[in-house]
Amino acid sequence: MTSFSAFDQAMMRRALSLAERGLYTTTPNPRVGCVVTRGEAIIGEGWHERAGSPHAEVQALRGIDARGATIYVTLEPCNHHGRTPPCVPALVQAGVARVVAAMRDPNRESANGGEALAAAGIRFEHGLLAEEARELNIGFVSRVTRGRPWVRMKIAATLDGRTALGEGSGANAGRSQWITGPEARRDGHRWRARACAILTGIGTVRADDPQLTVREVDTPRQPLRIIIDSRLETPRDARILRGERVLVFAGREGALPNAEVITLPNPQGKVDLPRMLEVLAQRGVNELHVEAGLRLNGSLVREGCVDEFLLYLNPSFLGDGAQGMLDLPAFSSLDARLRLRVLSVERLGDDLRLLARPA
Repeated sequence: MTSFSAFDQAMMRRALSLAERGLYTTTPNPRVGCVVTRGEAIIGEGWHERAGSPHAEVQALRGIDARGATIYVTLEPCNHHGRTPPCVPALVQAGVARVVAAMRDPNRESANGGEALAAAGIRFEHGLLAEEARELNIGFVSRVTRGRPWVRMKIAATLDGRTALGEGSGANAGRSQWITGPEARRDGHRWRARACAILTGIGTVRADDPQLTVREVDTPRQPLRIIIDSRLETPRDARILRGERVLVFAGREGALPNAEVITLPNPQGKVDLPRMLEVLAQRGVNELHVEAGLRLNGSLVREGCVDEFLLYLNPSFLGDGAQGMLDLPAFSSLDARLRLRVLSVERLGDDLRLLARPA
């Protein structure tokens, strides 16, 4: 197993911080950062800014003499022609002596860059801060290895697990806006911004009339907006249908204004959710952010479509008449319950944010 020095660690952390600059812009490509060093001095650095632009390694090599240098890059250099030329020949031509990658490229089309570097006499090592690199590109890894995006479900709830007023609560029945405070809402928009697409259901469209856009934080682009609407009941004047074109998955043929409708019926006439994820992956969606109601949330969980839960908990109670987080069947025993593994807990104003995954 390769032993990495403290300097190696520091340089890869720098490369990861550079990669994060492409958090909102690189889709469908991975977020990649690169640092070039000679001795213990940085002589070049770069990151992949957006699909179609030069890769991180090419950016980092610009305007420098890299002969004998060490390259730290968060993802194995590619060795195939895509929108841009491969990076391996550029590294070979630059005369670098060593390449350290955080992780191997999961994309088979791009793979074997390390072997090509070694064949050219360049020392290739990998595995340094691999988990951090994988987390940064968890959606890209999911899409190229599983053929589906990484699905992150965001839920804002009270301490008794309620997400909206109940159906019998008058004019505000079903409304779920502003359960959490401004800090949590702003944080939620950051997670929206990093996603390739945001998904909701017809129930939420009717109850809240959401825009489903990023507004609380600066972003260079708006994610694709998606509605699950089996019977195409979205009101023609819904705010979500304004602005950029919307993608609607339905269980029957039909049309909506300013929307592309894809018909994917399951045997019950609703939307085939696993097939929907395959379609989104084919369209280059790496991370799918879900903000929906308890019925669609429950369907996604029951059909194994959710990879991660982003839970915001407000210190309040809404009571038995209010709606819950997930519409799930009753379990016959405690052992059968859906168990989660908590990755992080953070306080945002008066609210708590939990990031968790199925255990």
